[in-house]
Amino acid sequence: MTSERVRQALEKFVRERDWSQFHTPANLAKSISIEAGELLECFQWDDEGDVARVRGELADVVTYCTLLAMRLGLDLDDIVLDKLEVTAEKYPVDRAKGRSAKYDVL
Repeated sequence: MTSERVRQALEKFVRERDWSQFHTPANLAKSISIEAGELLECFQWDDEGDVARVRGELADVVTYCTLLAMRLGLDLDDIVLDKLEVTAEKYPVDRAKGRSAKYDVL
């Protein structure tokens, strides 16, 4: 999900600034939440959002998610695919297709 090129660039960026000391799992999780709020703010008054602002905030969210996964030794592809399997069981196509209801009311 995140390329090796991106992971290496993030590692270099963090290393050059000696920021890994601040990248505890808790701090990274907080940062994800903060940046997700800023992403949501892009849509506060306009459902389409300003694509340039969305791009920047989405990059921040993905960056912190990637850093957290790296810190915890998790592979983003693996965890997304694993979760997709779990979610597919909760939302079988025959009951969920075209519906936005939560799994417990399908």
